[in-house]
Amino acid sequence: MKEYCLGEVVTLFDSLHKTPKSYSDDGYPMIRVTDVNRGFVSLEGTKKVPKDVFEEFSKKHKPTKGDIIFTRVGSYGNSCFVDKDNDFCLGQNTVCITPNTEILSPYYLYSFLNSFTAKAQIDSFISGSSQPTISLKSIKEIKVPIPSLKIQETISNAIFNYDNLIENNSHRIAILEDITQSLYREWFVNFRYPGHADAVDASLDEKQGNQKLIDSPLGQIPEGWEVKTAAEAITINPKTKLVKDGEKPFVGMKGLSEGSMVIGDIIEKTGNSGAKFINGDTLFARITPCLQNGKTGYVLFLNPEQPVGFGSTEFIVLRERDDLSSEFIYLLSRSNNFREHAIQSMTGATGRQRVHNDCFASYYLPVPPKELMNEFTKIVKPMFKSIFNLSRRNENLKKQRDMLLPKLISGKIEL
Repeated sequence: MKEYCLGEVVTLFDSLHKTPKSYSDDGYPMIRVTDVNRGFVSLEGTKKVPKDVFEEFSKKHKPTKGDIIFTRVGSYGNSCFVDKDNDFCLGQNTVCITPNTEILSPYYLYSFLNSFTAKAQIDSFISGSSQPTISLKSIKEIKVPIPSLKIQETISNAIFNYDNLIENNSHRIAILEDITQSLYREWFVNFRYPGHADAVDASLDEKQGNQKLIDSPLGQIPEGWEVKTAAEAITINPKTKLVKDGEKPFVGMKGLSEGSMVIGDIIEKTGNSGAKFINGDTLFARITPCLQNGKTGYVLFLNPEQPVGFGSTEFIVLRERDDLSSEFIYLLSRSNNFREHAIQSMTGATGRQRVHNDCFASYYLPVPPKELMNEFTKIVKPMFKSIFNLSRRNENLKKQRDMLLPKLISGKIEL
């Protein structure tokens, strides 16, 4: 097996060293650093640019199937694989890597760049403290072990099978999360819950198939509902005991997702300073830009032997009371109105602003009858559990894949 410098076996296309003056509501997707995560390129949620900007940013190269998108600055060293020919362009601080397919299998290279061996090399090249950066020159110097194309394809197929399972599970998680969000909006925003279809007119009575709506400080709400503040309906930062000695599950800000309830990067750590939480709690980022970016998670990973975990001091813990279930509270915390209210309360120096806990005393929401809340919880709780089980399955698959890859590359295991 020969070892090459990456620059000998690929062509690198650097992105333009600038950002567009503005983005558009529609147009061509732009893959930015924040859009690059291990897996296949995803254009969902990307910023869009008009045709002239797309053409300007695609002048050097338009990514095609088999290319690899790699990040250079900030969240450096992340990469994703272009599995389809779609029109998109590269945002600032990203690089497109096009392998020489006469010597290198694209998926083999993508897999290697995500290995512990490659990550260690990438880390050694980093410069800059406030904004860690890997230069194009350093990327070209990454050493890549390259066996025969036949062996590369065998390794690629094995790793692809793992990645494909992980991708499918992630897709199922996204679908389940979308369903729970849709149910929340239909029942508690649009008031279209079972037995109360299309309640939009207070003059219509129940005999006509519509519920009666009544006036409230929030506008019209169904009869039998109450208006309460979030501080009244939710326990904010509850006091939870946790001994200092011994290792406990710890979650840092990195562990919260910007779009999913799944919490990752859980480590065992001594101490007890920071937010304390139990299963069913929602972890809500309180600091900029984490809150604006959507960092929020739902705790469901603690076991009976260690029922309390702790995490970043920049979390607000939201815990259920009698009025609202924990699942409802998480879905509420993802709603635009709730998040915008918290954002508007932020104070502090630019770049380090924080939410004030007392803002929840001025956020009002309609609280449904207990029977309806129980009915909703009965439907969504199994979905939350399925999301957790799928995420745990993915964690196991990732561990197996990451243990297998270096052994395949080194030849310790042959397929």
